[in-house]
Amino acid sequence: MKTVYLSGRGLACALGQDVASSLTAMRSGGVSPDTIKLPGATGGTFPYFSIPLKHDDWNERARILVQGAAHEAGAGQIRSGVLFIATSSFDIGGVEQGMAQMDYAAFSNKVAAWLAWTGPVYVINTACTSGLNALLAAQALLEAGEAEDALVLGVELDNRLTLGGFAALQLLSRTGSKPFGANRDGLVLGEAIAALRLSTREPAVWKVSGGANVVDGSQPTGASVSAVVSMYQRALDASGLSANEIDLIKVQAAGSPGNDAAEAEGLSAAFQTIPPLVSLKALLGHTMGASGAVELALLTACLEQGVWPKYADTVDGELGIDLARQMPEDARRFIATILGFGGSHASVVMERA
Repeated sequence: MKTVYLSGRGLACALGQDVASSLTAMRSGGVSPDTIKLPGATGGTFPYFSIPLKHDDWNERARILVQGAAHEAGAGQIRSGVLFIATSSFDIGGVEQGMAQMDYAAFSNKVAAWLAWTGPVYVINTACTSGLNALLAAQALLEAGEAEDALVLGVELDNRLTLGGFAALQLLSRTGSKPFGANRDGLVLGEAIAALRLSTREPAVWKVSGGANVVDGSQPTGASVSAVVSMYQRALDASGLSANEIDLIKVQAAGSPGNDAAEAEGLSAAFQTIPPLVSLKALLGHTMGASGAVELALLTACLEQGVWPKYADTVDGELGIDLARQMPEDARRFIATILGFGGSHASVVMERA
């Protein structure tokens, strides 16, 4: 089996339109979310993390952001590879503006054309876990020698359908994102684009060691404690590591009262000594299908550049866990986790190469 490296990354999120500007914003304490007003009985005003790029044409804005992230990741260095597009909302924002049709094949063809991509293209939609599952699919393909390079592209851009759906389910916070917070009251959504360039021919700082996706359909809109435990166990087995070899875990911790509690209970069951924990949702919002790729791009950059999130809210003491207030001194191995709709629980293990 070949070793798969994270050889490049690109990012556009609420913090900035590239990795460097995002880290600069983090050093200053992050950015404040915008506010979006939704109509109806379950509507109102909600915080929302927008990418700081305005454009009247949804497709043109998406093209600029996708091309920018791919360029930053070094997509031009890919000689022949596979494109994995991870999304949960496709181009629904364009459909809402009358600039696109509800045609998923047309969406993937459009994104491929923006990148002048001539190789195979796969679209992964497993709700919030799409980004990590796309990464795991790319890892499997590259490990088997089916390709030498892959580009994992997480795409989640503004649309009213997603916001309206979450508002109707009463899952959105009206105040702000509070990961594992004592006063957490729901999710804050956001938009983001991330590009992860994977390679077996180009050694880099990080390698993809393994991961797992566990689905528990008994909890279609929430996390399952048993699935969280199984996810961590399977991810460790796939990477050949033991629980005490993990130096850091990037948790989901989106601020949901029930899901945060289930995640915390699963962590306590899976790890005799819980490693330091980090959450990025208060900086980015929950970027849905792109979140796995987005948060992995930002976290690896943080670990390399010595940048760490600041948490404004107190962690709920009843959860029995805490968030690391400073970066672990030598985080060589970490697990990145995303929990999502449909009972999907996904993790990927990354190691310094």
